[in-house]
Amino acid sequence: MEMVPNEENQFVPKEIQNAAEEPRVLCIIQDITSAKTINERLTLNLPSSTTLSKLYDDVAHKAGYVKATFDLAWGNTPDMAPLDHSSTMSLSDSSFEPGGKKNFLQLTDKDGEQPQIASDEAGTADSSGLDDVSKERFIGPLARDSTAGCSGDYSSPSYSYSSILNKSETGYVGLVNQAMTCYLNSLLQTLFMTPEFRNALYNWEFEETEEDPVTSIPHQLQRLFVLLQTTKKRAIETTDVTRSFGWDSSEAWQQHDVQELCRVMFDALEQKWKQTEQADLINQLYQGKLKDYVRCLECGYESWRVDTYLDIPLVIRPFGASQAYGSVEEALQAFIQPETLDGPNQYYCERCNKKCDARKGLRFLHFPYLLTLQLKRFDFDYTTMHRIKLNDRMTFPEELDMSPFIDVEDEKSPQTESCTDSGAENEGSCHSDQMSNDFSTDDCVDEGICLDSTGSTERVLKPKSLPTFELFSVMVHSGSAAGGHYYACIKSFSDGQWYSFNDQHVSKITQEDIRKTYGGSSGSRGYYSSAFASSTNAYMLIYRLKDPSRNAKYLVAEDFPEHIKSLVLREKESEEQEKRQREIERNTCKIKLFCMHPVKMMTESKLEVHKDKTLKEATEMAYKMMELEGVASLDCCRLVKYDEFHEYLERSYEGEEDTPMGLLLGGIKSSYMFDLLLETRKPEQVFQPYKPGEVMVKVHVVDLKSETIATPISVRAYLNQTITEFKQLIAQAAGLSAETMRVVLERCYNDLRLLYVPNKTLKAEGFFRSNKVFVESSESTDHQVAFTESLLWKLLDRHGNTIRLLVLLPEQSPGTLANRTLCQKVGGDSGVPFEGSTGNRKSVEVIEESTDKLKNLSQQQQGSSTSDSQKSSDASDFEHIESPTQEADSNASLCVAADNRELENRIRATAGGSSGASSDPDNHFASEERSDSEVNNDRSTSSVDSDILSSSHSSDTLCNADSGPIQLANGLDSHSITSSRRSKAHEGKKETWDTAEEDSGTDSEYDDNGKSKAEAQYLYFRAEPCSQDDSSSDAQKCLVVHVDKRITLAAFKLNLEPYVGVASTQFKVFRVYANNQEFESVRLNETLSSFSDDNKITIRLGRALKKGEYRVKVYQLLVNEPEPCKFLVDTVFAKGMTVRQSKEELLPQLKEQCKLDLSIDSVRLRKKTWKNPGTVFLDYHVYEEDISISSNWEVFLEVLNEPEKMKSMSQLAILTRRWSPTTMKLGPFQEVILESSSVEELKEKLSEMSNIPLENLEFAKGRGTFPCDISVLEIHQDLDWNPKVSTLNVWPLYICDDGAVVFYRASTEEPMALSDEERSELMKKESSRLLKTGHRVSYSPRKEKALKIYLDGGPVKDSGQD
Repeated sequence: MEMVPNEENQFVPKEIQNAAEEPRVLCIIQDITSAKTINERLTLNLPSSTTLSKLYDDVAHKAGYVKATFDLAWGNTPDMAPLDHSSTMSLSDSSFEPGGKKNFLQLTDKDGEQPQIASDEAGTADSSGLDDVSKERFIGPLARDSTAGCSGDYSSPSYSYSSILNKSETGYVGLVNQAMTCYLNSLLQTLFMTPEFRNALYNWEFEETEEDPVTSIPHQLQRLFVLLQTTKKRAIETTDVTRSFGWDSSEAWQQHDVQELCRVMFDALEQKWKQTEQADLINQLYQGKLKDYVRCLECGYESWRVDTYLDIPLVIRPFGASQAYGSVEEALQAFIQPETLDGPNQYYCERCNKKCDARKGLRFLHFPYLLTLQLKRFDFDYTTMHRIKLNDRMTFPEELDMSPFIDVEDEKSPQTESCTDSGAENEGSCHSDQMSNDFSTDDCVDEGICLDSTGSTERVLKPKSLPTFELFSVMVHSGSAAGGHYYACIKSFSDGQWYSFNDQHVSKITQEDIRKTYGGSSGSRGYYSSAFASSTNAYMLIYRLKDPSRNAKYLVAEDFPEHIKSLVLREKESEEQEKRQREIERNTCKIKLFCMHPVKMMTESKLEVHKDKTLKEATEMAYKMMELEGVASLDCCRLVKYDEFHEYLERSYEGEEDTPMGLLLGGIKSSYMFDLLLETRKPEQVFQPYKPGEVMVKVHVVDLKSETIATPISVRAYLNQTITEFKQLIAQAAGLSAETMRVVLERCYNDLRLLYVPNKTLKAEGFFRSNKVFVESSESTDHQVAFTESLLWKLLDRHGNTIRLLVLLPEQSPGTLANRTLCQKVGGDSGVPFEGSTGNRKSVEVIEESTDKLKNLSQQQQGSSTSDSQKSSDASDFEHIESPTQEADSNASLCVAADNRELENRIRATAGGSSGASSDPDNHFASEERSDSEVNNDRSTSSVDSDILSSSHSSDTLCNADSGPIQLANGLDSHSITSSRRSKAHEGKKETWDTAEEDSGTDSEYDDNGKSKAEAQYLYFRAEPCSQDDSSSDAQKCLVVHVDKRITLAAFKLNLEPYVGVASTQFKVFRVYANNQEFESVRLNETLSSFSDDNKITIRLGRALKKGEYRVKVYQLLVNEPEPCKFLVDTVFAKGMTVRQSKEELLPQLKEQCKLDLSIDSVRLRKKTWKNPGTVFLDYHVYEEDISISSNWEVFLEVLNEPEKMKSMSQLAILTRRWSPTTMKLGPFQEVILESSSVEELKEKLSEMSNIPLENLEFAKGRGTFPCDISVLEIHQDLDWNPKVSTLNVWPLYICDDGAVVFYRASTEEPMALSDEERSELMKKESSRLLKTGHRVSYSPRKEKALKIYLDGGPVKDSGQD
């Protein structure tokens, strides 16, 4: 046997050659033990000779579970007994299929208990043998060098929900991180692992009558500690504790300092524990005393006061030093090291009555029982002005001897114990000998150790007084000063073992792991070493005094006080209830449910049903959920498999009423690829069985004689059926003849396919789950014509492309009133209805209602042409075209009543070309009633739409306005139709989005009079007045237009001429959007393809744009006004027009509309970009040659106070403004004309204008948009004054065009000296001024949120509060 190295460079036996040829078994295991793991899949590819026992081993290893704590069952038959754990049968002998076939298994609970996590199993037997991988998983940041807790970048370890449900092998429970509450979790775990604090908290009894348990901080801490000690979960939530702090969910996203939290929480607990036995608990455990003294070095007089402390802050690196302290002992020594006050800092000694050299320092008088040391790793870098974190190495001992830090007095100084009464001037001060009397006895301390600094050295050296502390908690911070992660390393006083409490994860660690939190590197402690060292280091250390008489042990459950025992019972019951609920959730199928409600139509809900409930029971639940009681009986309802997206009924479940839903739905899943539909029927009907593999087809029957398309009927077919078989199926369902039947499949919008190959299958023809077909079975000769030339094609083509538009006519249109009168008159006499297409024509057809009511309405519409319901019935996807005879009669009767013969002829021509689509008001579509909001009459007439019509030029055909109609069979006019149902777009044409027509090489469709230049094929157009059901005011001026959306805007306007009463060049078309905004449609060559059903259009009188014309908004530029941009008028500029010509046409408008009487040489036009003035247009410039112009264009008009100086494009017009620091004021804008881009020329012009000497002149470019406003308090420092450049068109100026703003000042002027009151007042004025102009004053950085614990249950909502 050959030995080969593996991945770990260990030699292992090489597999024999024929082992590779052994068949392998692919196993896919789904973990269904919890809702969070149900989506997880484990994939194993094992040799077929693998035993079941080995399979369990491999699954346990890969899933992270302990073997024999879970079962494996077949996924397709979960009711079978699970696989045997100890079986030696091979997979091939256990019904596993080899050869690449998938074997689905489910990982389930064993005996109702969830699997145990095996992640810490290795550490149970021997913590020292804990492998690196398992240690890294829980200790904290993943190490770059395969060591625990040394990574500079924190990455939270991944965990599954199942890991939270089972207690760690360590026996300790983690805390769930709400978002950024790791600092809270670290402190809570430390307090929990402190026996004295935990026991004292247990001894406190909560009185529910005195306080709300939700807001009681001690009670919620008590509950949390009880759960940490008794729960079986791996981790528990802290939301109840934070809620008692008065925090909301946003606080979970605020990261705070753990030492800050410790102080704030202790303050809150002291407040809550007032007048209880625990009132002084915090002081007894954590409070120490020190003396802050100053001693005269001449007479020995000492003045001092006593301070208390809860923690000792230790400096990592002294201010200005290049090296840090190497250990905690070194930092403690520096903490108490006195400083000498000499020179200018001398101390005034009252005994000497003069200033003397003195020594100032601190002395520890009393160490607390629990000693807290804060390592001050966060500092401020005054070079970069940023907070930084000091990652220098600082060691700390496991046992800390505090005796060297008791008294560091200089014994050589004379009269070290002398003190006078004058020392009492300091608050809390007294003589040093008085201090020794107060604190030398054991009675004066509680659980701490008292050490005074008297002259008796014997007292200090008593063995019983030696203060030795043992380390038991290290709170570690990983990250930077901007943020990071906290976790705690804590030693248990029960077994002396160290544990890592990292949020949810608790694991055993070693002393080596503690040493890795020292920080820094093993080498030199140089100033820059921390930049490259680990950012994971100790931040807070907690020591406990070693005193067997005082060191407490953790209370066990048997010794709990009675109120804690009852609390444990309540929490256990709550946990059991949660477990039961979780079990129910884990076994509940949740699937989307739809219902075709007889009254409410299609409704949607969520069905949640237990996996063991039968289909019959689930149907009853759905029946009640959908509120069908009293509407339909339960026997008339059933659940079927449904695909909402394709609106496809996949299958029904006949004979499976007693099948469990879990099996029926394929197991419990987080989401299903299908839905359920609660189907209803009438008592006399029977349910149609839906078999898997069937496809649903909506069949629309087309009647060529009446030219109608009926509402759909649904049939089900198989994809392997032939076209012949499919025709027979439709013949049975629709009662048609299969021999003469033509079937047309609409695969998508504008894609019709005639199914003519008898033996071709539906699958080959492109059928899918849900399909739409049109069938026609007449004996006409239409079927002998090529399909794309047939009447059937034209009818379907028009059906798919006709849209309904609501057109609002102008109030006083010439000819409109007569036309309306005619429409109303004919509408009252005519009994000939018109049926049209108003259905939904989206590419994916929505299921249309097929209730009996709709069927009856459809039959009434087809059978009785005079019924009133036909004019207002629901939509059916069909159109009815009347015969030429009826059209001629109708049009004649309409036109005879017209007084205007020219208009009559235009109407006759248009109506004839419209194939019956005249203005006859009674030729109504049998259409669905539309609810239209009132059209807003108060709208801007100056808006121009640059993007409301389709950019694809799908048709260049126009209505034939000058010739008679081209008649086809059955009165159907010719269409512009190709085999693809799309007219070929112009190729290679240059698109101009800015003008009324495309600026291309082809001629316009209109000449100057707006007439058609050539006869073109007709696209469907049909207009009628609004029905009387609409608003009465709008009914007199509103048209309902049914039009082929491939028609161009030019042709559409020609068709509207008879109804507007003027030529198409004399009215404008505005599209109305949902918010009643209007935009003008100006691009005549574009189609209406961007419009959809019930879009609104407003017609306004006025000259429409011709080719090459642009509508322009003119604004007045007022550079020295508060609002520098003022709208004047709308006007029209034309291609080829000079600027001077446009001014000549503009000035009369200004005089008439704005009362501005201006001469042509006293105004200039210039480019407008939002509010910024730009290029000055010279009189000889030509639009579209020298000046690019677009639709919706805006231009500035500027009134000149002096003759125009801009004569050439090489000149540059700059707007300048003087800043006067001495007066804190800005001067008015003044224009400077430069002949070049020279900085020297600019400065010379400014010097000449302002009389500032050239050498003293400084300038800066303004920022932002015109007028570049800036606060006078900021302008002097914030702008880039006097840039070192020689030309204006380079960085940082980039002044390349007219209209740039330049500020200038005299360098000799100093800013005005302002008092605080004057500055505050000026700031208010500037803020008010800049707010009015829309400019901000300055940035206000986000303030850090202070850490607060609210004792009244929540923060006070105060507007002034931070």
